[in-house]
Amino acid sequence: MKKFAFLVLITAVVTYAQIPASRKSKSDAEKIASALEAGPQFVTQNATVLDYPTSPTGEFRVLRAGNNGWTCLPGFPEGPHDEPGCFDEVFLQFLKDSMAGRKPNVQSVGISYMYGGKWIPNESHAMGSGNEFHVGPHIMIVGLDQKVMQTLNQDGSNGEPYVNHLPGPHSELFLVIPIREWDDVQAARTVGVETR
Repeated sequence: MKKFAFLVLITAVVTYAQIPASRKSKSDAEKIASALEAGPQFVTQNATVLDYPTSPTGEFRVLRAGNNGWTCLPGFPEGPHDEPGCFDEVFLQFLKDSMAGRKPNVQSVGISYMYGGKWIPNESHAMGSGNEFHVGPHIMIVGLDQKVMQTLNQDGSNGEPYVNHLPGPHSELFLVIPIREWDDVQAARTVGVETR
């Protein structure tokens, strides 16, 4: 038994050392708080909060039970940025199938919110500078006709709605609709404020 425990400990240390130091590990409470920042209150108030599985085909771990049909997740643990999202049942199944290497079988429209935005490659350099562009708060829609989706803008760094797919060998496109630019947050807070 002691040998087994020692092997588990060594495996855990080696595995941990191989994980990129992109972000510090978060507690369950921090993951829940992050996930609940991803959508509007009517979604997050009674949403289930899950944590990502430890393997592509593993089970998502329930961090908080909910009852409104929405599920929120913190950002991907290996990601360089915290990019939480809230998903309806259709979009969540699309995400789970894609992560597990299964071809998604989307039969209806699915919706997701990412109020914290997402970092993407700055392809056009039409907005911002550097190699990354932060798409501001946005809504994503899956289940639309793929042939039509292929005709739409595929560059998210120009600030317009665009189509995207999950990282890796995934080809199923979804529509991303920015709600506002990331730097519009401060401007929105000052609209209607009286200045003297």
